[in-house]
Amino acid sequence: MNALSGEPADPARQPRKPAATRGRRYAALDLGTNNCRLLVAEPDGGHFTVLDAFSRNVRLGEGVERTGALSPVAMDRTIEALRICAAKIRRHGPVRSRVIATEACRRAANGRAFLRRVRRETGLEMECITPEQEARLALAGCAPLLDPAAETLMVFDIGGGSTELICMDLAGLDPEERQSMIMALAPGRAGRARSELRRRARARIVDWISAPLGVATLNDAFADVVDDRKRYALMSWLFEEHIQGFLPYEDESWQKRLPGLQIIGASGTVTTLGALHLGLQRYDRSKVDGIWLERQAVDSMVSELIDLGPVGRRGHPGVGADRAQLVIAGSAILQTILRLWPVDRLRVADRGLREGLLYSLMWGERTDRG
Repeated sequence: MNALSGEPADPARQPRKPAATRGRRYAALDLGTNNCRLLVAEPDGGHFTVLDAFSRNVRLGEGVERTGALSPVAMDRTIEALRICAAKIRRHGPVRSRVIATEACRRAANGRAFLRRVRRETGLEMECITPEQEARLALAGCAPLLDPAAETLMVFDIGGGSTELICMDLAGLDPEERQSMIMALAPGRAGRARSELRRRARARIVDWISAPLGVATLNDAFADVVDDRKRYALMSWLFEEHIQGFLPYEDESWQKRLPGLQIIGASGTVTTLGALHLGLQRYDRSKVDGIWLERQAVDSMVSELIDLGPVGRRGHPGVGADRAQLVIAGSAILQTILRLWPVDRLRVADRGLREGLLYSLMWGERTDRG
């Protein structure tokens, strides 16, 4: 597969266990502006083993920026993918599952009507989560990639229709407590023990923001600009306009925190750059997830992608036709973040909302049971 389509291999995936030894199963489905993604997993110590996965580029939000509504063709494509997901969930019989929709359904005038259609035609009870919930789930999904030496953590998740940034103060926390505290932020049910940990964790959130710009919406906004470098510059400017009000952006004293700041990037753009940096001809999640990218290497790769032009990017094995244009929009967002908070390196996360959902389901149940 190319770096931005299909379901990447998961290092946690293992041969399916015999029925007699199978544990409690959980399912998480994330319907975004571009992609429909499912994971079915069972707990494995503090992590989980993936039993089944599905990912399809459904382009649900195609045209929403222009028309304000989900198109019939996009909804039909998405329903087809969701039927496959529903069948997988039924086959595995998870003890708990969560099915969410994000920016495309939030913004579209017919988003709620579409969710009713999903329930009617697939049986899936899909909820449209808030931008804050989306940011917290992205943070929880990236918790295993936390650097023990970090004093401040910023996680960004570039989606198709929006980009979430969330920042958390970790100074003075016991390293062994940090992951549990971050996972406690994931929305979901909470027993007494988890509620207390969540309260403490929320007090550590510096700020969060959801910019209504992702790779699809940003690309659509400047689709009429032919020159890639001009389009890239306009995208960077517009994204920065939409994160005004975010405390780490507004407060100049944040530059003093850079030595202790860790930034984790969760998106197809970031994982694509990770794969390109490693020289992979075929995407391998086990090699990409968790690697560090030097800022100078990111600058160099993005410049090369822009210089390739649309035809060159479509023919590049690490990019492919589906994302030849979208990777420029994602790179504009990524490099704007690295320009505003110029850390020496960035950690790559091939994980996000699904993982955050699974951690919240499993971790919450474990802590509720004590």
